[in-house]
Amino acid sequence: MFSLPSSTRWLLIRRYLLMNLNLNKINNLSPEDKMDLLDLLEELEAAKARDKCVDSYMDFVQEMWSAFIHGDHHKIMAEAFEKVARGDLKRLIINMPPRHTKSEFASYLLPAWFLGRYPDKKIIQTAHTAELAVGFGRKVRNLVNSADYRRIFPDISLQSDSKAAGRWNTNKGGEYFAIGVGGAVTGKGADLLIIDDPHSEQEGASSDIGVFNKTYEWYTSGPRQRLQPNGSIVVVMTRWHTRDLTGQIVDSSIKRGGSDEWEVIELPAILPSGKPLWEEFWKLKELEALKAELPPSKWQSQYQQNPTAEEGALVKREWWKTWNQHNPPQCDFIIQSWDTAFLKTQRADFSACTTWGVFYKEDETGAFAPQVILLDAYKERLEFPDLKQLALEKYNEFKPDAFIVEGKAAGMPLIFELRAMGIPVQEYTPSRGNDKISRVNAVSDLFSSGVVWRPSTRWADEVVEEFAGFPNMEHDDLVDSSTQALLRFRQGGFIPLHSDEEDEELPPDRKADYY
Repeated sequence: MFSLPSSTRWLLIRRYLLMNLNLNKINNLSPEDKMDLLDLLEELEAAKARDKCVDSYMDFVQEMWSAFIHGDHHKIMAEAFEKVARGDLKRLIINMPPRHTKSEFASYLLPAWFLGRYPDKKIIQTAHTAELAVGFGRKVRNLVNSADYRRIFPDISLQSDSKAAGRWNTNKGGEYFAIGVGGAVTGKGADLLIIDDPHSEQEGASSDIGVFNKTYEWYTSGPRQRLQPNGSIVVVMTRWHTRDLTGQIVDSSIKRGGSDEWEVIELPAILPSGKPLWEEFWKLKELEALKAELPPSKWQSQYQQNPTAEEGALVKREWWKTWNQHNPPQCDFIIQSWDTAFLKTQRADFSACTTWGVFYKEDETGAFAPQVILLDAYKERLEFPDLKQLALEKYNEFKPDAFIVEGKAAGMPLIFELRAMGIPVQEYTPSRGNDKISRVNAVSDLFSSGVVWRPSTRWADEVVEEFAGFPNMEHDDLVDSSTQALLRFRQGGFIPLHSDEEDEELPPDRKADYY
């Protein structure tokens, strides 16, 4: 029976066998030689598989986790981790939604694989609580001590006195140390610092910026200072706020002119194409149901990795007034406004429609003052025939006094088609230099004056969140549609404000015509 040489030598032996042994020669071997040859070939195949797992993180994961259901985002993560292991990438942030194998990938399998490749390196593993971090440490320790792991890394084992789940050593001098956010790391060093979800659910739901500042201060004064020369940092987390750890790390890097440059990978639960990130596990129907249950701000931050900031917002959330009655007020004038996109493609904008009405309500002085309320909002990627049909349905539903379509993209053919059907469409074309930010600024005084209302509904929440994130949101179609309508209300003299010039003020009972 042969003893197993190095993998390189075995590859040469295998090549020799394949070139020089044919079926007849094998049949002429004695039973004992046949058994030896079979054992030899099995060990060759095992060596080949072992080499693949050492080089490829994804192969290692599949070998250690037989029930693993991989998606395209796992391949993206694996490639990034391999770059870290090779030393090609020193700073990595991955933002992804809950329940997409974030922790299994980053806090369980990654440190085990890294120590297998570099058994003399030091790892610091963090999570938002010490209990959670130690739990990861126990899982990694048990994996390193398993027979499955030794098939891939036969020379690696735990040091004989490594009993603690949160701090243990390899037989090659490597160290693993687990710690919760806020814990002390004095005396510890790290070749690889892994930060997994540094914010708890309670912290993430907090409106106190100080909670996020505290985590960032701990990171900069604690584990960041323990990094060894040429050490790497991997942050894998769900977004909570613009000032969470990801937000502050990236902001700090930008302010320093890109020093400590980070690669940031953002993985939303629903991709721009409309498909799920992990289609093999999360079906679109399930994600849409979850989206319907969550507040828009939570969905945007945690699941789409797109938190909206209150700081710098042109229209703040608290400026909106909420209409809590089941039925909307009786409106004197209704405007329906469309912002359209060309095609239903992966990167296309949405087509958006908002419907607004003017009504009168008694103010603090006892006078009836004009108010504006959001009556309906709709946003979807649509092919032109579907867009035309929906526009007709929305018009028939509300019978608006003014029907406005921006004269761009699919807007112009939509205008022609609807006019041919007898709908009095008004074309809206922004003047040169009248950009989106300028248009929102032009109506922001309506919101700050407290005359803009919204119902307590899910679709209204989406409009509020899009305004709160403007101009930093990926899509602003509802903002465009709303601004278009509100500008017409202002231009038509329906809603005079104290900030207007005196000679422009109109009595509250005046009905103005549109132009």
